[in-house]
Amino acid sequence: MSRRRPARRTGRRGPVRRTKKQDEQVALLATGAVAIVVVVTVVQWLLAHWWIILLAVVVAAVGGGFWLHQVRQRAEWERVRARALRMRIAELDALDHRAFEFAIRDLMRRDGCRAERMGGAGDNACDVRAVDPAGRVWAIQCKHRRDGDRGSAVGVGVLQQVNGTARQIHGADIALVLTNGRFSSKAIPWGKEHRIHLVDRRKLGEWAASSRPLWELLDRIPPPRRPTTLS
Repeated sequence: MSRRRPARRTGRRGPVRRTKKQDEQVALLATGAVAIVVVVTVVQWLLAHWWIILLAVVVAAVGGGFWLHQVRQRAEWERVRARALRMRIAELDALDHRAFEFAIRDLMRRDGCRAERMGGAGDNACDVRAVDPAGRVWAIQCKHRRDGDRGSAVGVGVLQQVNGTARQIHGADIALVLTNGRFSSKAIPWGKEHRIHLVDRRKLGEWAASSRPLWELLDRIPPPRRPTTLS
């Protein structure tokens, strides 16, 4: 007797599952199609309403022109204010140290300098750095005394710090220590010997309350780096 061969099993295959990568590709295509439809719709709407684009351009132009005018006007007001800046020594006394540094910066700007306040941690003994109209670089260390000339005198130690950084780090032509107080008896000859200019309370008051630039009040100022009408 011959054996019967076992019947083959027939069955339905399960659904083919898509991979994660294929799902991402499908989602990307769908997103792209939606984006294209949106862009086409927006373009068609804008073409049908072209006057809105024109109006937006006009509004932007007017707004931009007004903003530019305001910027220029503020800059001009600032220049006028700077040229007219006068400060009494009592006003400088009333400031804190930080505000005092900003006041010195503004006075240097009044004189036509490009000046920035640098005071703070890591200022390397330079609270205000300025470039005057003659191209000379100023490194200014400010020492504010709440009690004016009755406060502690600025000593040689401060001048030594300035002497070590003004020219080497800040590239200064003029190293200057400025105070609303006074300098010690040793600091004055030390400054002359090492070409550190000193501005004490009397000279600061004279400068701040007048329209004369600071270099006109100091002796032994280096010559201009470039020709200027002020030289």
